[in-house]
Amino acid sequence: MKLKRRYVPHLPTILAICENNYVCMLKLLPDCDSEDLSYEFSISKDLVYKIQIIASTPYTSTLEMSQVSANTPKYLSPTMVVRLYHDAKVAEVLESQRTAQLQPVYEYPNLNMHQRNEKFLVNVFLAEWLHFCLTQRIETTTSN
Repeated sequence: MKLKRRYVPHLPTILAICENNYVCMLKLLPDCDSEDLSYEFSISKDLVYKIQIIASTPYTSTLEMSQVSANTPKYLSPTMVVRLYHDAKVAEVLESQRTAQLQPVYEYPNLNMHQRNEKFLVNVFLAEWLHFCLTQRIETTTSN
């Protein structure tokens, strides 16, 4: 019987993704230091990405990023809470699909059906979202 190796996060890879996410987020948001700002990036008439700044301090900003589609019910729309650490210049996903406090490693299998590297995967997904928004956006609107 072969024993499964425990998943161990590769810190340099995770930090590189989080640093890239921070840079991409700053390209999308001209002002992430103000609370209660909302940005929308239209990809098409039926697909919009919304970023809401929900908290801002001198060293961090907390954002909620969601995909809004006319054809998808709200409970199925992807949503993430992301924290920007301005001193370290990294962006980390804190919550994804209403799952808060993502752990760096999950035992597998588990009751919530998380992947062993769930936190890593949602940060990669954020990188893909940000890249998509940067390359495909049609217009940007800002509101308070």
